[in-house]
Amino acid sequence: MTEIRFYHLTRKTLEQVLPELLEKTLERGMRAVVMTGSAERAEALTQMLWTYNPNRFLPHGNAKDGNAGLQPIWLTAEDERPNDAKILFLTDGASSSRLSDYVRVCDIFDGTDEQALTAARQRWAANKKDGHDLSYWQQTDKGWVDATPQG
Repeated sequence: MTEIRFYHLTRKTLEQVLPELLEKTLERGMRAVVMTGSAERAEALTQMLWTYNPNRFLPHGNAKDGNAGLQPIWLTAEDERPNDAKILFLTDGASSSRLSDYVRVCDIFDGTDEQALTAARQRWAANKKDGHDLSYWQQTDKGWVDATPQG
């Protein structure tokens, strides 16, 4: 089954965390799809990745850019995998019916939003029922800590 990591944002925003996670993905030689809640959000994150760090570059694109197969990082509101990605990043409560197409899924949710927390708990329960390998990552002063419940 697919490894699914739940990332509970409490100290940084998605815009601060996503580039770090995407950099690690590319360092490992893998491609990614970032699935958002809307086409507008996909475009906003696309633009953010151009400016997040003046000393770094993350090759990426979306439907507006085209050439999905050539893009190491693809941002979309659709449940698609046009770049043969191994990693899926779910943001804004997005969900995919294609979880098993990926080696790893990173479900990133806002821990300060009660609706987002409730929805993440529901996704956790559904993914556990489906037999996926789940882990829960929490932000601390020193970075991410695996806080996966035991049992």
